[in-house]
Amino acid sequence: LFTRHYLKYFDKMRCLRKRSAVSFLGILVVCLLFMNLYIEDGYVLEGDKQLIRETATHQLNPERYVHSFKDLSNFSGSINISYRYLAGTPLPRKRYLTIGLSSVKRKKGNYLLETIKSIFEQSSYEELKEIAVVVQLADFDSAWCEGMVQDISQKFAHHIIAGRLIVIHVPEDYYPVLDGLKRNYNDPEDRVKFRSKQNVDYAFLLNFCANLSDYYVMLEDDVRCSKNFLTAVKKVITSREGSYWVTLEFSKLGYIGKLYHSHDLPRLAHFLLMFYQEMPCDWLLIHFRGLLAQKEVIRFKPSLFQHMGYYSSYKGAENKLKDDDFEEESFDIPDNPPANLHTNMNVFENYEASKAYSSIDEYFWGKAPSTGDFYGIVFEKPIKISKIKVVTGTEDRQNDILHHGALEVGEKIVGSKKGRQCTTYLRLGEFKNGNFEITDVEHKVLFDINCMRILVTKSQKEWLIIRSISVWTSQTPNQ
Repeated sequence: LFTRHYLKYFDKMRCLRKRSAVSFLGILVVCLLFMNLYIEDGYVLEGDKQLIRETATHQLNPERYVHSFKDLSNFSGSINISYRYLAGTPLPRKRYLTIGLSSVKRKKGNYLLETIKSIFEQSSYEELKEIAVVVQLADFDSAWCEGMVQDISQKFAHHIIAGRLIVIHVPEDYYPVLDGLKRNYNDPEDRVKFRSKQNVDYAFLLNFCANLSDYYVMLEDDVRCSKNFLTAVKKVITSREGSYWVTLEFSKLGYIGKLYHSHDLPRLAHFLLMFYQEMPCDWLLIHFRGLLAQKEVIRFKPSLFQHMGYYSSYKGAENKLKDDDFEEESFDIPDNPPANLHTNMNVFENYEASKAYSSIDEYFWGKAPSTGDFYGIVFEKPIKISKIKVVTGTEDRQNDILHHGALEVGEKIVGSKKGRQCTTYLRLGEFKNGNFEITDVEHKVLFDINCMRILVTKSQKEWLIIRSISVWTSQTPNQ
């Protein structure tokens, strides 16, 4: 009896020890997990702090952070926000381009209605089928919002019914802290609050527009548009097919005319929210582009959008900024068919020949040319040309123009692939004040054009900038 009692007691104690050991091991495992998470979180937080510190000084190194940004911040999902539809609703069919506008109450002037009007008036009926316009009324003054919705609904009712105009609002409850933020760049508190809220406004707008179309362009609420801007945008996108880009720019001012792939919008929205209090949105956009490995600005001229507001949305301050590359009427992007480019001039640094033939804001720059020097273009296929325009010099180097030169077109190519050239040339005219322009070329040149060249007819001591070479084609041969 005593032995059985002892064995029973021993078994009971052994079970208790097992339970205690299991409990202890469980607690130990949990503690280790928390320590591991703490260490990992600390590592990530330190990385984020470093990224924020460098962003705040406007000195992000894109090459250094591109991989970490993609890995740690690959935000492909949308931000969980409830939007209020103030007018219109999205159609189920995706459009080609969404145009986003964010607007707040201004102390002086209001340009929103004129901006919307310009978008629709400068678009053809066919173009209107391919666009959606999203207006975010981002002011917390409900009376102002109601008044604006009423005005928009009265003036643009048919566009709302057609599903191409939507007006939205995000309640204040969804916004992060906007008071007491750090004063980067020694900005006053109200300025920091204004630009930080603007970043959040844009983030919410981008988030909403992510699935409405293939492409997205951001405008400000005080912009005038070029005629048939959508056709011009489509032409540029087609010309960039096969090349990598994050942002294409159609204006050199602020957050106007910046074009994105719609699939990048969720990540851009998250990025703006991550650093909303660090710096103005146009600076953040530069970093976003760099972090996704687009090192250079890709901006097209002429500009498609012009700033028209006289008073800023910040305190009603005067804002007279204008884009001098803007052309409103008869805008037409040249075709510039594929070609090989060469010159016998002494090229300065990396301002090579190809930069003059591109529609991007770049140029060719050669040292003082001599009589007989040339800039040559050999087209990959013979073409019919309707119009040619060449511009030399720039605003800050107005004397680096072609003072004495001519433009010629040629036929009958000879030579190897690298050294191809035409055997005969026809002179179309002389440069005047550094520029050359001719129309109806197909009626003046009876042969299919294989080559084109800019010929220096008299030596000059000034260097030569060829700012842009534009070629418009008519129907191609054999068509």
